[in-house]
Amino acid sequence: MQKAIPESSAVSTTVKFNDVFLHPLVSEKAVDMIEKENKITFIVKKDADKALVKKLFEEEFKVKVDSTNIINDMKGRKKAIIKVNKQYKASDIAMKLGII
Repeated sequence: MQKAIPESSAVSTTVKFNDVFLHPLVSEKAVDMIEKENKITFIVKKDADKALVKKLFEEEFKVKVDSTNIINDMKGRKKAIIKVNKQYKASDIAMKLGII
């Protein structure tokens, strides 16, 4: 039995980085994750999924992403926690964005 692939998981090439990623999360915990775990956190649109977030992040910053976690928080926002491959540094991306 084959599983049906939901339409939301289909990655579209017409979607741009700024259409999905609203802003980076700047908090003490998020900065600790950048420095210690090589992870960077963004607030994303409600309809974003893991595949789309990973593809757009890799295209925008020219890095390899190991994993992506999507969380709906208590404030009604959707957070994407992106683990950057150890060949790259999340702190370099954070400096480009002005977080650190």
